[in-house]
Amino acid sequence: MQLDRTIPPAFRTIQTVQFPSHQSVMLDNGQPLFVANVGEQPVVRVEVLFEAGTWHEDVDGASFFGVKMLTEGTQKRTSAQISGHFDQIGAFVDLSHTPDRANIMVYGLTKHLGAILEMVSELIHEATYPEKEFNDLRNISLQNLRINLEKNAYVATTTFKERLFGATHPYGKSQNEKSITALSVADLQNFYTNRIKARPFRVFLSGQVGDAEVALVNQYLGQHLVVPSPEVNKPLEIVSQTEPLWVEKADAVQSSVRVGRMLFKRQHPDFYRMIVANEILGGYFGSRLMRNIREEKGFTYGISSSIVPMRQAGYWAIGTDVKKEFAQATLDEIQKEIHRLQTELVPENELETVKNYLAGEFAGSLNTPFEIADRVRLMVLEGLDVEFYSNYIQRLRVVTAEDIQKMANQYWQWEDLQQVIVG
Repeated sequence: MQLDRTIPPAFRTIQTVQFPSHQSVMLDNGQPLFVANVGEQPVVRVEVLFEAGTWHEDVDGASFFGVKMLTEGTQKRTSAQISGHFDQIGAFVDLSHTPDRANIMVYGLTKHLGAILEMVSELIHEATYPEKEFNDLRNISLQNLRINLEKNAYVATTTFKERLFGATHPYGKSQNEKSITALSVADLQNFYTNRIKARPFRVFLSGQVGDAEVALVNQYLGQHLVVPSPEVNKPLEIVSQTEPLWVEKADAVQSSVRVGRMLFKRQHPDFYRMIVANEILGGYFGSRLMRNIREEKGFTYGISSSIVPMRQAGYWAIGTDVKKEFAQATLDEIQKEIHRLQTELVPENELETVKNYLAGEFAGSLNTPFEIADRVRLMVLEGLDVEFYSNYIQRLRVVTAEDIQKMANQYWQWEDLQQVIVG
């Protein structure tokens, strides 16, 4: 029978997604291991996460460099030997750092998990922070920073967050040449000793794994003594500024625009309503901001809005790059679209389209074992109950047009929004 391509395929809306369960295990030294045994390929990802983000540094920049340099040398191996070890078994290592946390993440074949864990354990307990490698990384970071400071988008984003949270707040701080230059190897070693070596951690293991792999994690990461990290006594005061800021660059062709405000964490009762409201305004390609400012006005190639929830707080932001002379007109159109949402109910067909899009996006984000592990990690770290993702789609489905209007009026009053324009 020949396929008639003039007839669209049948479809149905996604009403629910069964979120895979995960296993929790306590290692011999009392550190928790979370296991997501999913996937059909013999691959594995192991992630060791520390409370070692910007919140936990005593010297600016110590967290970033302290984590990034873990693979630059240990008591047994040079940086080249460490790299060769991972290359030999086809593993990939990623060292990441956020204001809240830091982690070591390694991808590889399940059969090489023992070799992966052996090296991870060595990085955690025997890192040496050699002077030459530190100077090389510092020079590279300084050069990258200088390049970034020439980019309107980078300056707009860092300035926006600084004005939301304050220049000294972990969520508002950004790299600067003075603090990078002032750093020393001793600063990194102190941070390593206080926050990583023999300090509390959590392990997330995902992929095609079972009891044998759990035993390997316990063998390599569960036998070292772990002692509590020093207390962090930092003021949590947030110093926000709300007046618009224009940073003029005479030779700039484009302007980077950021509009937004501080918001809440995932546990907030308005979280799901804001997800839908944000999606309608600027969260996807068919959003109102895209239709207006890209398709109708032609001011930009792209504009988007997003919710960024973090551990202690969150923020909401609109971002775009436009031709310099269109910056004010773009702000006017953003304000107009927000005003429409505040005064007019969203049509039912538009609301249903957005809900279907969000449901499909969520279902599509659970295709791989590592994507599922990312969700498990988020649940654990943010203290979310098991229903957060199991009922995710249902909670989005019940959001009404009246809810959207209420969110727009409650959180998007124009005079309350931070505006940063660079260019």
